[in-house]
Amino acid sequence: MLNQTTMTEFLLLGFSEGRELQILQFVEFLVIYLVAMTGNLFVITAVILDLHLHTPMFFLLINLSMLDLGFISVIIPKSMVNCIMNTRKTISVYGCFAQIFLIILSGCTEGFMLSVMAYDRHAAICNPLHYVNIMNKRVCHQLVASAWTVSFFFALVNTLFLLNVNFCGPNEVSHFICELPSLLALSCTTTFTNEMVLLTSVVIFGLSSFIPILVSYIHIISTILRIRSAEGRSKAFSTCSSHLTVVCLLYLTALLQYMKPNAAPSVILNKLFSIHYSILTPMLNPIIYSLKNKEVKMALWKIYSNHVSDVH
Repeated sequence: MLNQTTMTEFLLLGFSEGRELQILQFVEFLVIYLVAMTGNLFVITAVILDLHLHTPMFFLLINLSMLDLGFISVIIPKSMVNCIMNTRKTISVYGCFAQIFLIILSGCTEGFMLSVMAYDRHAAICNPLHYVNIMNKRVCHQLVASAWTVSFFFALVNTLFLLNVNFCGPNEVSHFICELPSLLALSCTTTFTNEMVLLTSVVIFGLSSFIPILVSYIHIISTILRIRSAEGRSKAFSTCSSHLTVVCLLYLTALLQYMKPNAAPSVILNKLFSIHYSILTPMLNPIIYSLKNKEVKMALWKIYSNHVSDVH
């Protein structure tokens, strides 16, 4: 595929042209980025240092945290730079293509990782006696590698087809990041093939990531309801409540994005939805897992206590 693009850069319009609002956006992005980085690093540190957390569940959690660090780093630093720049907020054409590739890669991998984590919870609750054999180290590594491999394929295919699109102006992207639909809207040639590839990717990704989660939780809920004691049911549900919360946040956003009314201001809503799944989700994930998971809270408290004792 040959890139017929005659432009060398795109102009990211962002949210506002007002200088005061841009500074406010910079502060908001900075706070979100620091909270996300700190939270995910805390989770990673807790899992690495606490030997009790060296289990399949927390191996998957540490992979999710590292993924969130990469996901948010693809977007926020560039957006922060654009907020404080007085000049035109541009990004090179191939820089934009690279960002699209990384966003698709990170977003798809996040969805598949949540599917793997649902399977892990299903094995732990529905087959506790065989859990160690089902989720052994080799299986965990294969599942994570599969999530990255399939996501890489989705990202590569959509990016390669993008190279064949002709952009000849205007070069203004109505977004604060490079997203594939926003970029295709700027093409001066037909993008039917790209739209079909994107639609096919979305459908395959949605079904292959959500159906395993749905099936896993149908079995999990069925198993929990058969537990006789209220304490047993509460303990079983607590082991997957964090994951279920994260899944609901991610897929609720996707549902709202595709079910919004046609009369809605789609450009503004698209930006808000992008903020949620690409920025707020990586920030909220470690908070949710830290607040709802007793083992993580205990590990973090142990690290803090050891640090305080070393200081004194």
